This record gives sequence, C-alpha cells and structure tokens, in this order.
Amino acid sequence: MSYLIALVGLVVTLALAYIASTNRKIIKIRPIIIMIVVQVILAYLFLKTVIGIKIIQAIAKVFDKLLLYAADGINFVFGGVANEGAFVFFLNVLLPIVFISVLIGILQYTRILPFIMKGIGLLLSKINGMGKLESYNAIASAIVGQSEVFITVKKQLGQLAPHRLYTLCASAMSTVSMSIVGAYMTMIEPRYVVTAIILNLFGGFIISSIINPYEVSDEEDILVVQEEEKQTFFEMLGEYILDGFKVAIIVAAMLIGFVALISLINNVFDLIFGITFQEILGYVFAPIAFLMGIPSSDIIKAGGVMATKLVTNEFVAMDALSNVAKSFSAKTIGIISVFLVSFANFSSIGIIAGAVKGLNEKQGNTVARFGLKLLYGATLVSVLSAIIVSLVLT
Repeated sequence: MSYLIALVGLVVTLALAYIASTNRKIIKIRPIIIMIVVQVILAYLFLKTVIGIKIIQAIAKVFDKLLLYAADGINFVFGGVANEGAFVFFLNVLLPIVFISVLIGILQYTRILPFIMKGIGLLLSKINGMGKLESYNAIASAIVGQSEVFITVKKQLGQLAPHRLYTLCASAMSTVSMSIVGAYMTMIEPRYVVTAIILNLFGGFIISSIINPYEVSDEEDILVVQEEEKQTFFEMLGEYILDGFKVAIIVAAMLIGFVALISLINNVFDLIFGITFQEILGYVFAPIAFLMGIPSSDIIKAGGVMATKLVTNEFVAMDALSNVAKSFSAKTIGIISVFLVSFANFSSIGIIAGAVKGLNEKQGNTVARFGLKLLYGATLVSVLSAIIVSLVLT
C-alpha cells in the first residue's frame, strides 16, 4: 500500500511541476524518464546493496577522519571550554567547516576540482538533455556552494536569458555545499546525506526541465569557467580559512535567531490557541508527508519537521528531527533525512539573489523576481528525492 502511495506521490510531484511550466510544448519526456530511472537505481545501490553500503561507509570514514583532524585545531583554540563529554554544536558541528573549506581551497588551487567538475558536468549533459553550463553548474554548486558557484561562471552571467538563469539558481538551491556535508553527517545518517546529494543533482534537472523547459542551441551551448585570481598558496589558504569561518559564524547566528524565534512563536501559539506553531505546520504539511510514503502515524510530526526546514533552514530542521526521531519508524527517518539535505528554504532566495547581484545587478534583480518560483521548484526536488527513497525503502 505504501508503495502505491509513493508512486501516486511521484506522479503528483511531477504534475505540480507541470502546472507551473512556462512552455509545456517543449518538455522532453525521454530524458526525464531516464533520470528518474537513474535516481531509483542509485538510491537502491546506496541504500540496499552491499557495494553501495560499503561505498557510503568508506565516504563516512573519510569524513570522520577529517572531523578528527579538524578537532585537533578546534581543541587547540577552544580546549577546556566545553565540559568533558559535552556536545557543543558550534564546536563539534560548525567549526569543522573551516577545515573542510581549506581542503576545497587546496583542490581548487591545484586545479583538481575544476577538472572533476567539468568532466562530470560534460557527462551529465549527455543524460539530462540540457546545456554544458547547466550541467557544470549543478556539479559546482554541490562542491563549492550556492553563492561561490556563480563566481566561476561570471563571464557568462550577464549574457544568460532568464530561463537559463533560473536553472542555474535552481541547481544552487537544490544541492548543498561540500564544506558542510561533514556537519550534516554529525546530525543524520551519512548514507542519507550522500544519497540525497546525488538524487538532488538529478532531481534538479528533472524539475527544472518541466517547470522551465527550453532549447539550447549549439552557439549558446558553451562553458566559460572563470579562473580564480592568481594567488600564492598561503594567500589562498588564508582566504579559504576565513571563508569557512564566516560560513560557520553565519550559520551559528542564523541558528540562534531562528531557534529562539521558533521557541517564542511556539510558546505564544500554545498560550493563545493551545497548539504550537510547529504542530499547525505539521498539519499543513501532513498531506505532502503522506504522499512521500511516510506512515500515517508519523505524518503530522514529519510535516512539522519539513515545514521547519522550509521556513528556517536545514540545520534547525535536523535538530527538530533529532528531538522526535525516537517516535519515528526507520523508514520515516530515512525519507525525512533525505528531504532535509538541500538549501530549499526562504533565506536561500536572498542568499542566491544577493550573490548574483554582487556580480551582475540586472541579473540579480531577475533572480529576485522569480525567487518564490525558485523555492517552489527546489522544494519539489526535495520531495521527489524523498519519494524515490521511499520507493526503495518500501
């Protein structure tokens, strides 16, 4: 029964994208079907097969080791601040971002990352039926982040039509930065983090090709990647260290503000209506949770976690999930975990629009105008990935 519900959810998700389509006549069905099949195969590989589980375990071990290295630096500076055995979110989850950022900088400096991103992007363009730029951008977004990715393509940014710009922004909102993957893995199971990243990559193309279909001519299908300004190795290290620290501080500030605000709103609603704000949101999102294949006994609480992610961010939602996880089935935890791994929330509209505007004011204004549609599409990507996982876990 849950399998049939998830299949209905898949159809409904694609239908919701179709309703918002800008040009239904040129939607390419074949690449969409191929990518959905690829999603199912990859989800099954990573969640159900011995080989896939071993791959996930190997990736998790790498990040565990990196987090241990990061802990050496953190303990040197903050040693003794936390009580022995205590878990301090800022120290254990956010500050390792600084070290991961440094590693990304080294891979960028040595030209290893640009080579990988171009190669995988070219391969993806053969599958998704989109341009080389769109495919490269999706890979780059998942590695360097939703703001930084636009710097790498700034030579073409001013020349892009709104429909191509939408696809680039949708990819940036649907994926997550590699620098914070380690942080996610401390909050939810690594297998769901890795699975979500890969599924969202294809899901972004699927939803964008329905909501925002277009043809890319051979003349338009070019990729010009902006080379970073020449720096010495240690200049680069300093820049990426500071960038990583800024990300950690920004996330920490947002969490303080959002968690406190939600606590206040929940208390006010509880005093006035006898029900918290998150519980109300849970009822609103419960039908979506049901169509994702979540058992009916879990849909209200699951809907509350999903809504929390949309109105705040994924870290707040992951914390909310940890608070109710004991009452969820293993299947529900898997589905919700995959749903949470993306930047699809209201604050990302401002982040992406601001990043583009900093490089090209006109294009930044264009992004701001289709901001809500961008969030709509990215949320459907998260729902689609969660449904694919639901089908596999069923």
